[in-house]
This record gives sequence, structure tokens and C-alpha cells, in this order.
Amino acid sequence: TMIDPSHKMAELIKQDRRFRYEAYHFVFEALNYAQSVLGYGTAAESEPSECASDFDIYPEDLEDDEPQQHVTGQELCEAIRQYAIDQYGLLAQTVLNSWGIRKTGDFGDIVFNLIRIGQMRKTSHDCREDFDNVYDFDVVFRQQFKIESTKRG
Repeated sequence: TMIDPSHKMAELIKQDRRFRYEAYHFVFEALNYAQSVLGYGTAAESEPSECASDFDIYPEDLEDDEPQQHVTGQELCEAIRQYAIDQYGLLAQTVLNSWGIRKTGDFGDIVFNLIRIGQMRKTSHDCREDFDNVYDFDVVFRQQFKIESTKRG
């Protein structure tokens, strides 16, 4: 994917070399998947729980009076798991690893990088730690997946 060198994302990828552009793009897509396919997210008016990370795609084309759909850090990690398997099947972990993503905490770093450059927004009650150790990649992308695929028979 070509990226405009003047875009904030290009600068971000230079500053934090751990993750490829595809990793950021994938997190955006997974957030959209969480909201539209899985039905995650609550309207912004809801009372935030203690230290819940709520994120939404930066609404460049949204009117201010439209309700925002917020997704928690844990929900986003779960959406990413399902979306990665949906898109890449048994190769999900390999693909994520190739973009620099090895654990759920990496999703948190990606999200907070996007927040820093204004491409995502968060509530005031968020914690970067909400993304830590949500699940183990080897378990969800290898062991559990093998069990699922042997059932088909």
C-alpha cells in the first residue's frame, strides 16, 4: 500500500518502526468490523466504567450530533481475533507477526499511536493496559483454530 509521505501516518511509521502500515490499516478495519458486523459499541452517552478503553474511528465525515459507537479495548481485541481468522484463517498469526504484531498489547500501542496523531479518539477513562494479555496468540490462532477446523471432517 502506498502512503502519502506528507500524511501523519507516514510520520508515525517513521517514529515507531515496530509496526507496518498494514497493521494500522488492519486495526481500523477490525474496529469497523466490531461495530458493523459484531454489533459492539455503545452510544457515547453511556456511563463509562472504571478505566474502560473506548475507541472509535476518527469521524472526519460525521456530524457532531450523530451518536458515536464506542468499543472497549477488550472488545477490539476480540474483534481483531475474529476478523483476523475470518480474513486469513490458519495464516492469521503469521500475517499479524509479519506486520510486527505479536501480542494483544501491540494492538494497544497501535491504537494509542493512532490516537496521538488524531486518527482515533478515546474517552477520558481509558487505559492502555486494557489491551494487555487479553489472549495468547498461540492459543487463539493455532490451538483453538486446529480444534475448530478438525470438526468439519
